[in-house]
Amino acid sequence: MDRLLERPSGQGLVVVPLVLIVVITLVDVHSPTDVHLGPLLVIAPALTASIAGPRLTALVGLLAVGAQILIGALHGGLGTANHISQIIAITLLSALIVIFCRAGERRRHELNRVRSVSEAAQRVLLRPPPRRVGPLRVAWLYLAAGDEAKIGGDLFAVARAAHPSTRALIGDVRGKGLASIGEASVVLGAFREGAHRYALLPDLVAAMDDSVARNLEEVADTEHDAGEHFVTALVLDIPDDGPHAEMVTCGHPPPLLVREHQVTELAPRQSAPPLGMGELSVLPLRSDRFAFTAGDFLVLYTDGVIEARSPTGAFYPLAERVASFPSLPAGGPDSLLNHIHRDLLAHTGGQLNDDIALLVIERVPTRHLLRPLLNGRPMADHAADAYPDGAPPSRAHGRGI
Repeated sequence: MDRLLERPSGQGLVVVPLVLIVVITLVDVHSPTDVHLGPLLVIAPALTASIAGPRLTALVGLLAVGAQILIGALHGGLGTANHISQIIAITLLSALIVIFCRAGERRRHELNRVRSVSEAAQRVLLRPPPRRVGPLRVAWLYLAAGDEAKIGGDLFAVARAAHPSTRALIGDVRGKGLASIGEASVVLGAFREGAHRYALLPDLVAAMDDSVARNLEEVADTEHDAGEHFVTALVLDIPDDGPHAEMVTCGHPPPLLVREHQVTELAPRQSAPPLGMGELSVLPLRSDRFAFTAGDFLVLYTDGVIEARSPTGAFYPLAERVASFPSLPAGGPDSLLNHIHRDLLAHTGGQLNDDIALLVIERVPTRHLLRPLLNGRPMADHAADAYPDGAPPSRAHGRGI
């Protein structure tokens, strides 16, 4: 079960409100009779509620009330209206604090139960890709923006094809949180069913669009969201026996190709409409081929990454940040993914407004996949190598080596 929402263990910190009760009591007793510090005793149960549960909070509240009674007795005015009103006030405030503490604890338990269920759904639906698939190494990250879910509208999958090659998918359902799980399941099911059936990547994507268009409305949350439902997607085909790969982009952000310290944004020649619109079966659909050699990395991501904002409102510049990482890419896909994760959270201050998914794929060097030599030329001179057919990438980012 996820522990982020559970109250951290603070039993040792309970000594702070206890010491506070003792100090306030001693100071009040030794102060002139016209100085009343007893009302400050309510701070003790309030502090306890932030570090402990309702039972311990109630105990500290009782001690605070007892301390106020002791102060009144030592001042010789326990029966006065002033001391009686102070005792009643501390009792009522302590009771309210305990009630709110109990309500907060129930809320945390409910969220933990929901997250436990969503974790199980995540394991079934997303099926985390294996770390090694053919000649590829894979690392992934999923972060949901919803407080009550650890899974939402972003999705990814990796599947083996028969020819042999590896197919990879990353997508983003319109909407976020628990309401988009059903729509994500339709896309993932269509991809897994067709990944090994269709030899050509455009045929696979067209079949996915047809399946999603037929089934999306049945699972979409039309009661709370009556708008148009669709899914942006990027589908890749990475052959085992060639230093290249193909992609079809359906309204999704382009992937990043990382070669040494050069980061290239692989913009498609023509982006197809999102899945679920029912247009890909009638539109001419073509894939984009690019060089993907041994030692290269592909970074696939959803728009929640590049649209993540800093406290000042600045978007997260993924390509520029990846190019600036000092150890890139020696640590493999896990190291690159961890760099992005930490840097993204630092950029946003730990707050995410949208689900995010990241998939990092590395082609492992083998004797069958020889890395081309650069002959001392800057990587910028090789930007066109990503598109052997002549279409240049839209943007490249580099760091001096």
